Amino acid sequence: MDIIKSIEHEQMKNKIPALKVGDTVKVHQRIKEGNRERIQVFEGIIIKKQGGGVNATFTVRRVAYGVGVEKTFLVHSPMVEKVELVRVGKARRAKLYYLRDRVGKSAKTKEDIGARIENKEITIKEDIVEAPVAEEVTAVETVEAPVEEVKEEKAEETTEA
Repeated sequence: MDIIKSIEHEQMKNKIPALKVGDTVKVHQRIKEGNRERIQVFEGIIIKKQGGGVNATFTVRRVAYGVGVEKTFLVHSPMVEKVELVRVGKARRAKLYYLRDRVGKSAKTKEDIGARIENKEITIKEDIVEAPVAEEVTAVETVEAPVEEVKEEKAEETTEA
């Protein structure tokens, strides 16, 4: 395997959430302030997904105090703790940039009524469990054990009526 690909493969998460454009999500992000760490939740609508592999990103938009705020998160970032699905939205486009011009209820996507809110995860790489290394066995003789035949006898039962 190529050196760069092997390094990227190590940095990738094992499981990533199944995200679609138009979904409303809560992104739990680790914030480092000085020597303390805390988790901050950013809730909004996914307006775009781009990239692939380690460089895959998604952008979440929300309106806070009348001002639109967009944050771009790396999918495989160790700073992204988890992504919760709040609402499944209908989107007929790959990028929802038109939501930037809208205010209020029109700035939301329609909810996909039939969809269930499930936190599905896509498995990228399997957890490799190292099996114990077997010692080399040299010239082992196999002895066949005698096979005994077992005959089943049917017991006749009489039924009394």
